[in-house]
Amino acid sequence: MTDKKQLRTIDDPFVALGPSGVAIRDRLKHLTVEDEKVLRLVGEHLGRLASQDLKQRCVDGLEHSNETWAARKRELTEECSSRWAGSITKATHDQWALSRRCQIAHIQGLEAGVQTLMHRLSLPIGEKGSKRAPGGYRSEGEWFHKTRRLTVLKHRLDAARADREAGVVHVVRGGRRLLNTRHNLQAAQLTETQWRQHWEAERWFLAADGESGKRFGNETIRVNPDGEVSIKLPAPLADLANAKHGRYVLASKVAFQHRGAEWADRISANQAVAYRIHLDVQRGRWYLTASWQRPVVQTIPLATARTKGMVGVDTNADHFAAYRLDAHGNPVGDPKRFSYDLSGAADHRDAQIRHALTQLLHWTKQTGATAIGIENLDFTAEKTREKHGRRRRFRQLISGMPTGKLKARIVSMAAELGISIVAVDPAYTSMWGDQHWRKPLASTNRTMTRHDAASVAIGRRALGHPIRRRTAPPHDDQSDRRGHRTVQADRGIRGREEPRHPVTERAHDARRRTEGTRTRVTSASNTVRDAHSSRTWVQDSLLDTV
Repeated sequence: MTDKKQLRTIDDPFVALGPSGVAIRDRLKHLTVEDEKVLRLVGEHLGRLASQDLKQRCVDGLEHSNETWAARKRELTEECSSRWAGSITKATHDQWALSRRCQIAHIQGLEAGVQTLMHRLSLPIGEKGSKRAPGGYRSEGEWFHKTRRLTVLKHRLDAARADREAGVVHVVRGGRRLLNTRHNLQAAQLTETQWRQHWEAERWFLAADGESGKRFGNETIRVNPDGEVSIKLPAPLADLANAKHGRYVLASKVAFQHRGAEWADRISANQAVAYRIHLDVQRGRWYLTASWQRPVVQTIPLATARTKGMVGVDTNADHFAAYRLDAHGNPVGDPKRFSYDLSGAADHRDAQIRHALTQLLHWTKQTGATAIGIENLDFTAEKTREKHGRRRRFRQLISGMPTGKLKARIVSMAAELGISIVAVDPAYTSMWGDQHWRKPLASTNRTMTRHDAASVAIGRRALGHPIRRRTAPPHDDQSDRRGHRTVQADRGIRGREEPRHPVTERAHDARRRTEGTRTRVTSASNTVRDAHSSRTWVQDSLLDTV
């Protein structure tokens, strides 16, 4: 007798929190040559100040305090203004905090790689692994090379831990990827001049935080209800102003199409709205982004989200597999698939995800469901090459799935349509869905894949039902004293004893009715007999007593 496999603990489903912020964007069209010149000068001047402030913040490290922050802000105020200085220091603090979070993730990844290497090196050569842990290495040569890699990873881990304890972070204003592109201009199909334009544009700073109670919610970059954009120029560039109080008014006007009414309501009430101006060097276009915070959205209770059923969604590398389930966990209709392509540039991948989510949410709205069950995926510990070894394609597969961006985007998009997102534990959903739902739901008119069956399992887990279709059957005597199976509908649910309705109408039955070949009317006695033989209730015709 072998011991049964120990299953890991499955976390309870929960309703994801709603979005806490909004960002909209519009293009700055019809800018004059003087407008672009002023924007470039202001962005370059403030970008130089932002670089100096970030450098000083990194020098302070863990010794940062309110006094050091106030000193930095006073120094910046002399070169621009107090509001510009506040925006720069806030952006610096956010960037330093993000670097610290990335540093923790890097340390955790190195620790996972070191542990995996030490485990595999401790096993005999050629020993097979299991689903839970990999086995030993295949040859002595591979074992030797992995010992050298273990030494390298340990050195990197010690250096990262030392930086963490000392408060040292490594930040590149403009992006490390763009910096490394400078050494591979031919592969990036860029000239040195083109790369320099990208680099300078990324290091500019043209962002202003909003202020509640101020006119139109922002004193530094102001947009009035008519779409007129004006900028408060820094002190050294005040001679370029074309309006009162050292302001410069752009010739372009903006008109936010998406959430424009909400933006107009905020600026009319003088509520805080933050703005950012940036240049897309590749297209040669200027854009204005408006953003603001929303109050924390109180999510509905889980029981309320389950009242109208659930749409289970299985996330894959190239598509979403979705299935509609009623409140009792029964699949309704046919599975749906929403495909996307994650190859190409980042903008293309983001557009593909956004388009697929839009289709999914609109189809969910059409089905009448008010909640979507989706897996709470996290491949942080699964992406290391030490765990999966030679399985390079599998590592590329899970690395390409945009789980983090997907979580943020689906929550914000679903909130606009009044749809709740229920996150479930992804453990065993694909395996159990394929075992219990793939074959029963397959028919001549319906093709079920492993991913479609997994979506049913995800939906049932989000509804609080077990993934199995039925529990153990009653006793052999088939009596009713034991009651119904726990997975079935309760006694108070109407229609629980009805037979399953056919998926589609057969073609020859439809053709027979359309041809009208029947000429004799079925007698009442035959109708009643057929009804009793089929075990359905039929009401007898009423007697005319008048």
